[in-house]
Formats: sequence, C-alpha cells, structure tokens
Amino acid sequence: MSVNTILFDFDGTVMDTNRVIINSWQHTFRTLTGAERPVEDIIATFGEVLYDTMAKFFPDVPVNEAAEIYRSYHRNNFGPMISVFPGVRELIKELKARGYTLAVVTSRLPSTTMEGLEKYGLSDYFDLVVTCEDCSKFKPDPEPVLIALEKLGKKPEEALMVGDTLYDIRCARSAGVKSVLVAWAVAVSEEDRNGADGPDYFIEKADGLLEILSALS
Repeated sequence: MSVNTILFDFDGTVMDTNRVIINSWQHTFRTLTGAERPVEDIIATFGEVLYDTMAKFFPDVPVNEAAEIYRSYHRNNFGPMISVFPGVRELIKELKARGYTLAVVTSRLPSTTMEGLEKYGLSDYFDLVVTCEDCSKFKPDPEPVLIALEKLGKKPEEALMVGDTLYDIRCARSAGVKSVLVAWAVAVSEEDRNGADGPDYFIEKADGLLEILSALS
C-alpha cells in the first residue's frame, strides 16, 4: 500500500517557533528565579509537554501558575516571532496539488497553532489539525498519530510523520508509521539521528520529502 497521507509536526517542523519558545522560557525564568537559563537547557526540552517541563524546572511553583507566566508572554509575542521554514510552504502546496492527505499533529494549543497556519495561508491545505486538546496522551505516546489516522480513515502504512524531535519519531514508530526527520531540527544530534531511536528517513531540505515519496510509490 502506497503512502498517501503526510502528518506534520508544527513547532520546529512547519513553523520556526524557536525564538518565541526560547524567549517565553527566559521570561518565565526571569519572573520566577530572577535569572535566565542557558539556551541549551531550553532546547533540550523541545518536544516535551509544557506542564512536564514546568514541573521539572520549577518544582516549588504550582504548575498552572508557571505555565500561565509562560503562556501569557507566548500569546502576546507569538505572531511577530514566527516564520515558516524555507521551502515548507511550497512543499505543502505541492503535496496538496498531488492529492496527498495532509494533517498537523502537535502538542501545541489549537489557538496558536491555527494562528500560525492562518498567518501564512496554510490552514486550508490541511485536512485535519490534531492538537493537545484532542488527546489524553502526548508524544512520544502513539495516541496523537492514532487519533489523526482514525479521523482521516487511514491505515498506518499509508502515512509518513514529519518531525523535528525524537518525540515525533518515537510517536510515529509506536503508531506503526514511518518517520521523517528534518535537518533544521535543533534538538536532535547526529548521534541521536543515527541511533536506535533515529528516523526512517532524513531530509536536508523540504523538497527532499518529494524524493522519498517518489521512491515509495
């Protein structure tokens, strides 16, 4: 059975949200501790569920309180700080023109997910958007991908998951879906990429996905 469905992660895959995420964390650190943290500490958490990371960084602060400090800054600065990664918009349009079913599968809230997609005119290209509000479990658990497949009426062997963290890769693998890691991922080392949890495929540029799909057809 050939691949006809592409599932995209949002943060770090379709949309460059790195700056707004890092700045939101630094604002939270300044507010709660009076000092910023090394950027590397923040990047190491990319892909984690926000509340889990909050509990780890601020064990003495109620999670909801810490999360609201983060989210308030994030909401107020989201639009101006995001952009689409090079070639991704063109890739999405080409995939749609070729008849592929497209979905976003993200742990982000629906409000900012849709804000980002709508800002860059991408929302109409996706048949489905699965966010944290649709799931009870999150990446690397397979539930988000399985929910997407069920809603789309697709089988795992019909889909590819494109992501930028090992959470995306593990989620896809657990759901029985082949995975693609993007080269612009900042939280995955070359050692990770080539390790046991590495992806099935790796693309240097966005249009590299078209070559993979041609080989699979």
